[in-house]
Amino acid sequence: MHVVPERLRLRYTKTGRIRYTSQRDVARAWERALRRAKLPVAYSEGFSPRPLLSFSLALPTGCESQAEFTDIRFSSSSPVVSPFSVGEEWSQESLEIISKELGALLPEGLDVTASSALGGAEGSLQEEVTSCLWIVEVTGMSAAQGTERVEALLGAANVPIERERKGRQVTDDLRPSVLSLKSEGPGQRVGSIRLSAELATKPRGVRPAELLQGIDPTLRLVRASRQAQLIEFEGTYLEPLTEDGRLLGVTNPTTAKVGR
Repeated sequence: MHVVPERLRLRYTKTGRIRYTSQRDVARAWERALRRAKLPVAYSEGFSPRPLLSFSLALPTGCESQAEFTDIRFSSSSPVVSPFSVGEEWSQESLEIISKELGALLPEGLDVTASSALGGAEGSLQEEVTSCLWIVEVTGMSAAQGTERVEALLGAANVPIERERKGRQVTDDLRPSVLSLKSEGPGQRVGSIRLSAELATKPRGVRPAELLQGIDPTLRLVRASRQAQLIEFEGTYLEPLTEDGRLLGVTNPTTAKVGR
């Protein structure tokens, strides 16, 4: 019997057609995969118990990502009859088995790339992530115009945009949320250009479509891909779990990298 840690963090991608699937449906896909893998997942109490897993910041529907995360809690008292047990004597081999089994059971486009045991002190991913790195491909302006408008936004004192909040339209200043922005030249599609941006998540996250509204409302979004989610740690910004399996704040973690 394989032994698993009490808490596990997984990194995965969301690419291809599944980018049109909502965050809620992605969570359901994870729950189905966990049941089919017969992992000893811990459940909440109450009338309608739910598996104890939590996700990083919700990805806007239609966007791709190279850096999504979910934290899973296991329990020796799980109602699941499992070939795995929960304990302190878990191994890297167990992490690799879990990652590969879940990767095979998840829908196409959700690919597990790394995993790491959690020690228990880590906080909520949704609360701790402070910014996200994005690659955005757009049409509607030339590379030269892109550079010009990016410079205009970065030099502006404020950039008002319209947002919907609690069913009503409000005007917000986009500028404080744009931590960096750069025109990278031509995109993959003919006539498109590629932008890279770091967007703050607090006090409210910025969607790629809202960024384009601040640059030029006539732009058309072709593709948006989240490249990283960052957490401030001891004066620097790091990912919760890197692609090569390094856990935030841990020098020599026991981790597993999963090949795509």
